[in-house]
Amino acid sequence: MGKGGTLSESVIKKIVLSYSYVAIWIFLSFTVIVYNKYILDKKMYNWPYPISLTMIHMSFCSALAFLLIKVFKLVEPVSMSRDTYLRSVVPIGALYSLSLWLSNSAYIYLSVSFIQMLKALMPVAVYSIGVLLKKEGFKSDTMTNMLSISFGVAIAAYGEARFDVFGVILQLGAVAFEATRLVLIQILLTSKGITLNPITSLYYVAPCCLAFLFVPWIYVEFPVLRDTSSFHFDYAIFGSNSLCAFALNLAVFLLVGKTSALTMNVAGVVKDWLLIAFSWSVIKDTVTPINLFGYGIAFLGVAYYNHAKLQALKANEAQKKVQQADEESGRLLEEKGGGGGDGGEGKKNESEN
Repeated sequence: MGKGGTLSESVIKKIVLSYSYVAIWIFLSFTVIVYNKYILDKKMYNWPYPISLTMIHMSFCSALAFLLIKVFKLVEPVSMSRDTYLRSVVPIGALYSLSLWLSNSAYIYLSVSFIQMLKALMPVAVYSIGVLLKKEGFKSDTMTNMLSISFGVAIAAYGEARFDVFGVILQLGAVAFEATRLVLIQILLTSKGITLNPITSLYYVAPCCLAFLFVPWIYVEFPVLRDTSSFHFDYAIFGSNSLCAFALNLAVFLLVGKTSALTMNVAGVVKDWLLIAFSWSVIKDTVTPINLFGYGIAFLGVAYYNHAKLQALKANEAQKKVQQADEESGRLLEEKGGGGGDGGEGKKNESEN
């Protein structure tokens, strides 16, 4: 095969790998969501203690990250001062704990399908908080798109057969805290040049989450668990569930690191449709035509948002290439101009003589 054939094989390999990363992430994200629903739902495993479940996840992830970094030394720790940790990691950890707590709690009250529809509000929350914190510039067309997504989710909520006000409040709170966390990561960490892979992220953030969750757990769930004696640690269930949660963190890093965050957003839309179909066909959740119509509107809004982001990324890349070309041309002209200037000056002196 010629050079063109080799290039074609390389491109095909990259495409196959990209789809593999997407498939792994969708599978693990799908598994964690359904698994958490199974554990927390009173009609299934019937262990409705979301704070305790989240604390088990964080304990498992903290221990595994510690072993990988400090004991086996497979991952290099990030150099971070105490001040940076307190000012940057602690607020992010607090928001992450609240987001996980509320999102897991929502599975007790809402169907998997409806929760995925509510999660379509994430771009709205991220953009709105970004504007409030002056990380994003206000654009009327983007805000119109955000309103269309919100309108679609509102229709989906109107058509929800198992609508629960408290469950909706929990999920919206989870979306708000998660969106704030994502914006703060950009402001507090990325702006300082600190990048955390999933292992180092869990190493620093998971113990912080565990500490924040311990306070509400003592007052909300511990008395119930103590009085009812309903907690018998099932190593098979909670161990495999925690391992899936840990693997999902690695899959996120793999997907974003090898493709892009935008790819994960697009893959997330595919995952949501799969979860809605699974929720309706296997778990037997009721999905109404109004649900689907409203989510369809929200889906189109999210798809347009992702398309706009893709176009913006392409424009930025094109602008960078133009700037690099201009800089290179400028340097060449300076070099030529310098040589030509000496020659011109010599000719001028000869004519004057």
